[in-house]
Amino acid sequence: MATANPFGAIREFEHDGETYKMADLTALEEAGLCELSRLPVSIRILLESVLRNADGDAIDETDVENVASWQPDVPDVELPFSPSRVVLQDLTGVPAVVDLAALRSAADRNGEDPTLVEPEIPIDLVIDHSVQVDFFGTEDAYEKNVELEYERNAERYRALKWAQNAFEDFQVVPPGTGIVHQVNLEYLGQVVHARERDGENWLLPDTLVGTDSHTPMIGGIGVVGWGVGGIEAEAAMLGQPITMKLPEVVGVRLTGELPEGATATDLVLHVTQKLRGVGVVDRFVEFFGPGVANLTVPDRATLSNMAPEQGSTISVFPVDESTLDYLELTGRDPEHIELVREYLDAQGLFGEQEPEYTEVVEMDLSTVEPSLAGPKRPQDRVPMGDMKTHFRDLIYGEFEDAVDDLDEDAIARWLGEGGRDPELTGDGGSLTETPAEAPEEPDLGELTKRVEVDLGDGQTTEIGHGSVVVSAITSCTNTSNPSVMIAAGLLAKNAVEHGLDVPPYVKTSLAPGSRVVTEYLENAGLLPYLEELGYNVVGYGCTTCIGNAGPLPEAIETAIDEHDLWTTSVLSGNRNFEARIHPKIRANYLASPPLVVAYGLAGRMDIDLQAEPLGTDDDGEPIYLADLWPDADEVRDAIHDNVSPEMFEEKYASVFEGDERWEALDAPTGDVYEWDDESTYIREPPFFEEFPRAEPGVSDVDDARALLLLGDTVTTDHISPAGPFGPDLPAGEWLLERDVEPHEFNTYGSRRGNHEVMMRGTFANVRIENEMLDDVEGGYTIHQPTGDETTVFEASQRYREEDTPLVVLAGEEFGTGSSRDWAAKGTDLLGVRATIAESYERIFRDNLVGMGVLPLQFDEGDSWESLGLDGSEYYDIRGLDDGLDVMDELTVVAEREDGSTVEFPVTAQVGTPAAVRYVENGGILHYVLRGLLTEA
Repeated sequence: MATANPFGAIREFEHDGETYKMADLTALEEAGLCELSRLPVSIRILLESVLRNADGDAIDETDVENVASWQPDVPDVELPFSPSRVVLQDLTGVPAVVDLAALRSAADRNGEDPTLVEPEIPIDLVIDHSVQVDFFGTEDAYEKNVELEYERNAERYRALKWAQNAFEDFQVVPPGTGIVHQVNLEYLGQVVHARERDGENWLLPDTLVGTDSHTPMIGGIGVVGWGVGGIEAEAAMLGQPITMKLPEVVGVRLTGELPEGATATDLVLHVTQKLRGVGVVDRFVEFFGPGVANLTVPDRATLSNMAPEQGSTISVFPVDESTLDYLELTGRDPEHIELVREYLDAQGLFGEQEPEYTEVVEMDLSTVEPSLAGPKRPQDRVPMGDMKTHFRDLIYGEFEDAVDDLDEDAIARWLGEGGRDPELTGDGGSLTETPAEAPEEPDLGELTKRVEVDLGDGQTTEIGHGSVVVSAITSCTNTSNPSVMIAAGLLAKNAVEHGLDVPPYVKTSLAPGSRVVTEYLENAGLLPYLEELGYNVVGYGCTTCIGNAGPLPEAIETAIDEHDLWTTSVLSGNRNFEARIHPKIRANYLASPPLVVAYGLAGRMDIDLQAEPLGTDDDGEPIYLADLWPDADEVRDAIHDNVSPEMFEEKYASVFEGDERWEALDAPTGDVYEWDDESTYIREPPFFEEFPRAEPGVSDVDDARALLLLGDTVTTDHISPAGPFGPDLPAGEWLLERDVEPHEFNTYGSRRGNHEVMMRGTFANVRIENEMLDDVEGGYTIHQPTGDETTVFEASQRYREEDTPLVVLAGEEFGTGSSRDWAAKGTDLLGVRATIAESYERIFRDNLVGMGVLPLQFDEGDSWESLGLDGSEYYDIRGLDDGLDVMDELTVVAEREDGSTVEFPVTAQVGTPAAVRYVENGGILHYVLRGLLTEA
């Protein structure tokens, strides 16, 4: 793209004998467009992108002026943002590759050169989301899990190798290397790029979008990057700017420092709870203030990682001396580090910043206390000292109908005693407990009952409500942070030395974020203690947090089902949505790695770790958490002595090479992918079969039916689950018909290259609740007007045969959670023309637009419930025949069977002209392909 040099801002920059070009932000200040120091850092970085890419055509001076006009009361303008790179993980990367391959096939069918479809910016794909915890607690768990990973996913991996060879600037990090965000933080992220463009050397800030919602973790080193759906990422790859509204920016002013015993994870949970209360959806978040200097870069990255849980688009820190020290620690080239300093200093982007913000939130680090979050939302923080009461209240709520008529004093006394003899002490959670005095009718012993489980080989154990059946050190949130990983190792060491062990019913696992983590745990002499407690390395990937916890022992699952037990998981991750971790586990809690180990030792969640012992030592003496918790100096010393730049240089020297399994994969070749109609993993999607379509446009929707009626906080996991599924579900039935045995089903996430499985899995989470049905969980609905109860997929097919358009109605926070493009793709393939919700999570809303599905929002105060809708109505959407405008006001008319109607206003959640174009074209990729074919 040629640069038009608006405001004379394209200037030369000298460094170490080299001459570079740069888009100099100070030129805009000289021209009187803005005062740079008052602009948030993230806005300045967006401004640089617009300035550098201005060509007088697609991007012009007006776009530059619009971004430079940012004020705390943000002007209602849009900006075209072009990231410098795209990062993918495999669960979202495979469907992106499949879509690019389908675009090439469509171009080929239309008589054009398929290489018209070619990424225009660098792409890095890290394979980290497919490994499952099938084997655990043994020395060979890692090797066995990786072997099974390749056995299950070889076809998918061959498609990725094809993409690596077929597309330029497309790099793949093979399995067994690390988690995408940690690889990004430790290696891929450059902070500043030195690139050749049109034969000239340029300097530019490192910016990115990624197909994982936790892409903002890179903000820990001052890089602006956020999560997008695969659809939007593909458009960015193909040269389409991401057109967005100029965002509000919330400044979080940090003061003080973390107290002894509090970890970065605890801080994250406090900030997540606070920012969810403030409301930061669609907003940027920047951290500033004196407390920033008291956080290490890994601590900062832990905070930035959970931007989606906070609700924000990004959560970014300034680049300062600590950032440069981290770049040095992780083995970056010293000359590059100095270039980062000089370039950012020249742009006014280096060091402490205190600009103006739309809103400022105060956070005193000294107020942070050890915490968990759950049982099903990351923002629901529970102080560690309140966990016992919290969990008892949770369980009591499940049984409250049974005790409505009982004496409240008796119930309170019984719950206070926990249904246990207060004289008993624990031995790690596996003792037989006897009920204390309880009311006679009904039997409240149900609340704390224990059932015996035969684990085989002569081993029996007991589990009940609150038993921890999964204890997993997992995910990108914490495994990038040596302070909490070392703390977990030290706590494990102290536990072993005190004679404690993890109960046999707890499934333990350790999934480090990179191989560097394993090395420094080994160097510190801590890995053997973790292994002795069962926390052996199971893989280098997302594992439990994405839903790849693997199966529980069959006897445990049977006991859970037969006795309807509310068992629990505790994990060092960032997501704990319903049925995400494991479909049999009803309550899931996020915690720091050392607390994961502590609750693993306790074996139960209904315990007060501040007052009750984790177990007893060999002499029968009680051992408390305080006896095991390492002090901050011990953690710091262990990091100082055992983490070095040489580790990072060695581990990342061959990051793209892979092991012998990767080398042995025989990938397809050629510019056009060779589709296999018999494949159950990779199939050509139907999106472009009839392309090119008629001229772009929209029209009113008449006589639509409601496919589902949903409540609040329906997540993308509810809409498009990632975990395992059974033979009794539509996706399982489709695979059985093709002679795929249930043990070969793998997960929904691994099948995302196959639309036949994925559309059958849409709205098929076992915990989703369609309010059209009473007391029914799972992907079921009512077909109208027959009244037949059936699966969502079966109903959608019947509606398709009847040529009936569909809508989905929902409550607040529709689509919160992961940046899962299949939540929108599946919605589209089921025949849904529009969704109507009280509010949306940003990424899901944008994904719907990217698929041409119209996201509509009720007026403030309206909901399907307040309007008296029950899903049996016909729905007309009026106002589209005249065309669609940005944030258009439309009307929905719902007609009941008796002929009466309910008319209500809605707003189309299409915030930019580009979003309007995408909806009119049937989606982003149709728009891009139409443009490519027109240009050809």
